[in-house]
Amino acid sequence: MSAERDNESLARQLLERAQAHGAEQAETGIQAASGLTAAVRLGEVDTLEYHRDKGATVTAFIGGAKGSATTTDFSEAAIEATAEKACALARRTSPDPANGLADADKLATEIPDLDLDHPAEIEPDEAIERARTCEAAARDVDGRITNSEGGEFEWGRGSMVYANTHGFLGGYTGTRFGVSAAVVASDDAGMQRDFWFSTGRDLADLEAADSVGRRAGERTVRRLGARRLATARVPVLYEAPVAASLLGHLVSAVRGTSLYRGSSFLVNAAGEQVLNAGLTVREEPHRPKGLGSAPFDAEGVATRERNLVDDGVLTGYCLDSYSARKLGMATTGHAGGVHNLYLEAGATSPEALLREMGTGLLVTELIGFGVNNVTGDYSRGAAGFWVENGEIAYPVEEITIAGNLKTMFRDIAAVGSDLELRSNIASPSVLIGEMTVAGQ
Repeated sequence: MSAERDNESLARQLLERAQAHGAEQAETGIQAASGLTAAVRLGEVDTLEYHRDKGATVTAFIGGAKGSATTTDFSEAAIEATAEKACALARRTSPDPANGLADADKLATEIPDLDLDHPAEIEPDEAIERARTCEAAARDVDGRITNSEGGEFEWGRGSMVYANTHGFLGGYTGTRFGVSAAVVASDDAGMQRDFWFSTGRDLADLEAADSVGRRAGERTVRRLGARRLATARVPVLYEAPVAASLLGHLVSAVRGTSLYRGSSFLVNAAGEQVLNAGLTVREEPHRPKGLGSAPFDAEGVATRERNLVDDGVLTGYCLDSYSARKLGMATTGHAGGVHNLYLEAGATSPEALLREMGTGLLVTELIGFGVNNVTGDYSRGAAGFWVENGEIAYPVEEITIAGNLKTMFRDIAAVGSDLELRSNIASPSVLIGEMTVAGQ
């Protein structure tokens, strides 16, 4: 019997035992994962780690109250004890009318093949060699690269099964591969570090290890000679990898938990203009090989494509069943988060965006977390490059960029053509008309 079949049988057993102990409704999620990480530093093996994990959680609902218990032991006795404990906890918990399974008519009825599973168990020697190749390529870029935080290669394969007492039972398996390097360069002005990476569901889709390493080395060397800036209000261009963090803040503001607690600067903003006209934030849960792809959410609710923001207008929120009931709305299939969310690319190259900005700041790294989700106030440490007359003039460091997300979103002047779907939340370069840049 396959591992997935075993887990489906286990899911049924957990639900049966929870109902036998008094659960009026119950759900269970079972996860299993294995993988290998190989890390080298200065050419020598630093870490070689293999992991194999599994776990099951059962949640029982009794009289509007909820109790959950988890186990990594799949024996008959452990399953019985886990189901019993979940029910016992539910009886000790205060009832909440918003508790309960997702509505049956929202559950996925089809499980499409999203091409997420590409098994390739890389042997340790090959994993080490890929990591070593990546780091070596980074170190070979320039003689000023004097140290390294290492090169790394990893692979993993995981499966999940979800079931509930509405009769839903579904699961899927996926793989993930990654290669990265981070190195340190030095000159008379001091030391700088940077990194680069590639990740994907299919080993064949990874960038070559030496190409990733060279990109890491080039990004590091270009930061040498960084200066401080005087405080000013200037345009700010977010490089694509860091621009994705802006979308992360948008998602946090439209999550059900933030909304029903009133702790979001976008409370009651559905139907309002939140970005400039012409900008679209799209979610594609069923993209083949997508890093965030899923046929259903953590409650079994069918995931669907949609524009979260359409022509600048917020079309809705990201809700699970509990938060939806709190708000008097319907779940949007976001228990567990969003799935392949991105800001649609524009037609302008990053180089043309620099020319459009003229004079201002190009941000390539963000440091710390200074975002108030209630007010939208934004203040983060940053590093990058000062731009003059549309050309990079010199690297900068130890600066802070500040504004308010509501204003920043509405002040997006242009987006780049450089969208790369390198993570679950992705963005092209984003040019914001004006922010406060605080330095010396």
